[in-house]
Amino acid sequence: MECAIEVENLTKVYGDLKAVDNISFKVKKGEVFAFLGPNGAGKTTTVEMIETIRSPTRGRIKVLGQDVKKSTKEIKERIGVLPQEFISFERLTVRETLKYFSNLYKKHIDIDEIMDIIDLKDKENELYMNLSGGLKQRVGVAIALVNDPDIVFLDEPTTGLDPRARRDVWNAIAGLKKQGKTVFLTTHYMEEAEYLADSIAIMHRGRIVAEGTLDELIQKYGKRSTLLLKGGRAEEAAEALKENGYDAEVVDGDVEIKIVKRDAVLDILFYLREKGISYREVDIRHSDLEDVFLNLTGEKLAEET
Repeated sequence: MECAIEVENLTKVYGDLKAVDNISFKVKKGEVFAFLGPNGAGKTTTVEMIETIRSPTRGRIKVLGQDVKKSTKEIKERIGVLPQEFISFERLTVRETLKYFSNLYKKHIDIDEIMDIIDLKDKENELYMNLSGGLKQRVGVAIALVNDPDIVFLDEPTTGLDPRARRDVWNAIAGLKKQGKTVFLTTHYMEEAEYLADSIAIMHRGRIVAEGTLDELIQKYGKRSTLLLKGGRAEEAAEALKENGYDAEVVDGDVEIKIVKRDAVLDILFYLREKGISYREVDIRHSDLEDVFLNLTGEKLAEET
């Protein structure tokens, strides 16, 4: 698939601080690409270099096939940006806000079409200052679309929002993909990357430590899935499973069995039935991005704002 963004050996140094340390990655056209990592990992610095806001110390960046150093003006016309901590004019309505930002570009999309895409039509005459946090962020996403960009950069678009407002913004982002836009999403929320992204790059201390689809990352760096048997004769069940070659142990009165293949679950349950060992409840816990990040870095990715 054709690339929207190509980054090669990108480095950014501030004095003794290497904020971005020789990273390379590609973003495919039409996908939602999540740049996941803690605050201070170098995500925003990287994005600002791609957006032509900052100059790299070293490395090469191509956006839509054009070198950012040679085609800065052309690239700016073809991208849309929602920066961190976005704010707008308090006393303009939603429609007035979009009209103002639309007039800053040579090419721009119809404002009514934007409001339909982001689901803001019923708020078009509301003052920006009277909008909820989630609606303000949706206005920010709408502003990023006023020039009908090929690539939309969203830097921490849901930080500080409550769960419901966050979901509203996620729906807006999902709508961008349906419009054929390439979305570059910077986030420190695991669930956000899991829900939205086609591809994920995990950044830690200035370096990309892993990249791939969610399934690829979990398969390569995650823990094995766990079958949990609750209730019943836990010690007896664990011993029987160990004798049959399973990795089983008793934890807080329940039996935890590490499984590699999904069909192992049925084998285990049939085996226990043959042995006459009962249990009250069955649960399966799969690995997730949190496990991946912990295994790669030895740290948990705190999601507090």
